[in-house]
Amino acid sequence: MPTNRHVQKEKVATYASVLLDAALAAGGQDAVLEVRDQAERIIRIMRSNMDLSSSLQDSSYTPEQRNSLARNVFAQAHPVLIDVLAVMAERGDFALLSRVWESYGEQVERKLNVTVVDVTTVVPLDDHLREVITKKSEADLGTKVVLRESIDKSLIGGILMSANGKRIDASMTSQLEAARNVLKHSTDGGEC
Repeated sequence: MPTNRHVQKEKVATYASVLLDAALAAGGQDAVLEVRDQAERIIRIMRSNMDLSSSLQDSSYTPEQRNSLARNVFAQAHPVLIDVLAVMAERGDFALLSRVWESYGEQVERKLNVTVVDVTTVVPLDDHLREVITKKSEADLGTKVVLRESIDKSLIGGILMSANGKRIDASMTSQLEAARNVLKHSTDGGEC
């Protein structure tokens, strides 16, 4: 007999699979990546807006009301994402959204043999640097790579990259922090 954990895991995988198949059918790889990015933004919104999050999970609303609420709130999202979000809300499974998004990303990478590499810099990448990063990442990871670029002025300079749970931090901020720690804990020389 399956445990609640197994049932939840199966639900998560099913939602992610349905979302991936529908996105592929609706627009191929571009739609798949668009849905992934939109789902990530929606998760951030849900984490910062507890009233909305609670409403989409509120059992005092009818399933139809939760479905309608999800469709109205996320009306600007990709149609296949709207459909899956509405069904999750209707069935009382909206709390699984972050796990569905994670499973979706894993399924995308397996099915398309693509790895999404998050690249954060202070200024936008130019075409040459984008090509260098893509080729190096593809050689290192052994898969096709799609870059997801973002800007973070707090890095001061350098680059921050992550993929498959691994992170490369070559930012000036981290280098300055490392230097600060070395100087702070250094016992050689200096003042008495």
